[in-house]
Amino acid sequence: MWRNTLKKSNPAIIVIAYNRKTALMRLLDSINRAEYPSDDIQLVISVDKSDSDGTIKAARSFNFNHGQVRIIEHEKNMGLKKHVLSCGDLTAEYGSAILLEDDLIVSPQFYNYTVSALDFVVSDKRVAGVSLYNHRLNVHVRRPFEAMEDGYDNYYFQFASSWGQAFSENQWEGFKKYLADYGDREVADVSVPKFVSSWSDKSWLKHYIRYMIDNDLYFIYPRVSLTTNFSEEGEHAVSANDDLQVPLLYGKKDWRFSSLDEATAVYDAFFENVRVSKDRLDLYGYKQITDDIDKLISTKALPYKVIESYGLHLRPHEMNVVLKMPGNDIFLYDVKTSSEPPKYNEARIRMYDYRAFKVSHGIRIAKARLFKR
Repeated sequence: MWRNTLKKSNPAIIVIAYNRKTALMRLLDSINRAEYPSDDIQLVISVDKSDSDGTIKAARSFNFNHGQVRIIEHEKNMGLKKHVLSCGDLTAEYGSAILLEDDLIVSPQFYNYTVSALDFVVSDKRVAGVSLYNHRLNVHVRRPFEAMEDGYDNYYFQFASSWGQAFSENQWEGFKKYLADYGDREVADVSVPKFVSSWSDKSWLKHYIRYMIDNDLYFIYPRVSLTTNFSEEGEHAVSANDDLQVPLLYGKKDWRFSSLDEATAVYDAFFENVRVSKDRLDLYGYKQITDDIDKLISTKALPYKVIESYGLHLRPHEMNVVLKMPGNDIFLYDVKTSSEPPKYNEARIRMYDYRAFKVSHGIRIAKARLFKR
């Protein structure tokens, strides 16, 4: 659980901006309305070069009520990847930093949470960063995600955050050293989700995720989000949508964190809980089957011998495995023994995911998506 440290972190806030004036002002306004332990907070607004001067003018006009503002104006366009990396490098100057892209807004408690989280994990070399965002969607398969409740205000996830994240100098240095050694290596690998491997060369995040997988590292995540994402059109989004909006903390909270050793809610890069079973867990049906696997727990109908089966009733879905709920929705396979695939009810899985689904709603959503494309 949470333990006080003698010296508190004082992370700089680094805002990463490009060509979205309105979004930038919305983020800065939410930063101004947040609570801080003092009024000597360092705010850096880093603006990449674009064809419009609206964003830099907006940055220059901003008055921060809680400390000093430093504006970095890049003379040449860096692109998103280099821009984020340059902002992360500021941890060497400030000791630690919170990185916020301009399509976010923050909770009034975002800074206090980050200080507490950084201080809590600072001595654990297995933790590679702090997320301010709480995932509610498995981005690989676009299905709901919920972290198991284990009595704490956090969970651990082998997935770096890009929608509000913080690093100490040491955490960022570890990644930069890895990037210098392996940055040119192809990210595609069975240990890395295909969705991550498919990201463009503009992505710094896929390299950070590969770094974490290769070194068995994790991010600490909050159960209630301190940022939320508007996913507006920009360098890494072709159109705006609200799919990634999540509930934002809007009240005070005393954080009770678990260490990585205490936590039951620990997830790999595929959004699968690694503490549930000694056998390979693939409840989202997204992992590749490799030769080193003897047993697999999956919702997919596969041509292997079924040892046990479970129902899909409890939430989050791994609880059905933990409590061995009777049913035929989740299968424990002996992947070394071939057999006829079990009966698979895909509609059952979809209704579990979208509990308020109606056919009329689905038709309207499909039409709206097609029209938007």
